[in-house]
This record gives sequence, C-alpha cells and structure tokens, in this order.
Amino acid sequence: MEVNLNPGKLFIGTSGWSYKHWTGVFYPEEISPDKYLEYYLTKFDSVELNSSFYHLPFKSTVDGWVRRTPERFRFCIKLSRFITHQKHLLNIEEAMANYFAVFRRMKSRLGPVLVQLPPGLYYDKDLICYFLDLLNEKYSGYRFAIEVRHQSWVRDEFFDLLSRNSVAFVIADSGGQFPYADAMTTDYVYIRFHGRELIYASDYDEADLEYYAKKIRGWQSEGKDVWAFFNNDYSGYAPKNASKLLEIIQSYS
Repeated sequence: MEVNLNPGKLFIGTSGWSYKHWTGVFYPEEISPDKYLEYYLTKFDSVELNSSFYHLPFKSTVDGWVRRTPERFRFCIKLSRFITHQKHLLNIEEAMANYFAVFRRMKSRLGPVLVQLPPGLYYDKDLICYFLDLLNEKYSGYRFAIEVRHQSWVRDEFFDLLSRNSVAFVIADSGGQFPYADAMTTDYVYIRFHGRELIYASDYDEADLEYYAKKIRGWQSEGKDVWAFFNNDYSGYAPKNASKLLEIIQSYS
C-alpha cells in the first residue's frame, strides 16, 4: 500500500468555550470565566466559535482572541444566523460584508467558516449556486463548510456543486436526527458531534469514538485535514469526548 508522506492535519475541539457549567468538570474551580480561553488552549488547538452565529462580536473582542492565543491556534467561525436563518441566503451581500469586516482581522487564524442552514430551508439549486458564486467572487481567500438540516440537500447534485467549488459538506453525527452523509467534497473534512440520544446532551462512549478515530486516521492518510468539534456541551461531555478522541487517535501513532 502506498504511504502518504504528507498526512493531513488534525484539529479537535468544542463548539465554544464559555460554559460556566463546565466548572468543576473541565475548568478547575479556581479558574475565573475571563481565563477560560487560556485554560482551553492548554488542551485543544482549535475551537468552533458558536457565538458568532447569534451576534457579531466587537472588533476589539476579535483582536483580543487573537492576542490571547498562540499562532498555531485556529478558530472556526460560524456564519451569522441573520444570513442563514433570517435572510435564507438571499440578498445577503451587505450582511456578508459586515460579517467579514469583523473577522477579516483574524483571517490568518481561521479554519473553515461554518455555514449552518436552517431546517426549513429545502434544497434549491439556484439559491445555492448564487451563494457559492458569492463566496467565489468575494471570499475566495476563506474556506467554507456547509451543514444542512433538511434531508432534501443530501443528493449527488449538491455534493457535486460543493466539490466544484471546494466547499466541505459537514458530517453531522446526531443519531440520525440531522441529515447525515460521509460526502467528501474537498481536501478537508469537517465533523460536528451533536450527541445521539439527546441532541447536545448525550455522552459518546469509547466505541463511538474509536469508530471515528479510525475514520479520521484514514482521511488523514489521504492527505485531508480534519476538523472535528463536539457540540454536546451539557454536563461537560464536549471537552471530555474531544479529549478522549484525541487520546485515541494519538495512541495509533
């Protein structure tokens, strides 16, 4: 078997870090909330910025995140819900410009930008082509990953459009509650772990993590970078599962 001498990079983390209910579970009791990020980056080298979905941070806040983290640390920002859930990707030129005006200052520190579509948005070829054309025209210096929430998007035509535009299809592990497909559409893989029995509130057992660890090593051996984030923040499952997945993968070395 041919050995890939340039395996893909691996980034594992959680969807956000500002969770006070992680105190005593992940964060030591003596750590104050304003130091959560500093503690987080001692364990992980990337984070999915879930808060940017709900509101745009101040530019000074973004500057602070860059200043407080090492050069190797990566942020995967989540596109605003105003663009995806309220505008439904239509007439979004101004909103996109406002969003990236804030995050352009951390461009060198960004992983893929997460675009989560709403469950009520069905597959629309003209709509997604308009959106992909906008990305190519205005934001070609960024990487993107699209997570769908309606089954109509799981089709070869959509995957082909993503492939031709070098955009990742998000693999959403949710116990079948969100659409799922192992569709490889670009040279990086983006996985979100939402929990299985209860969305955002289920623990992953070791067998689940072993399954994904083997898949991740396979993708890396093909030269693909892998971005994996745990969104099951309840009871501190997310950092626990992320740490265990990383441990399992490292044990294969």
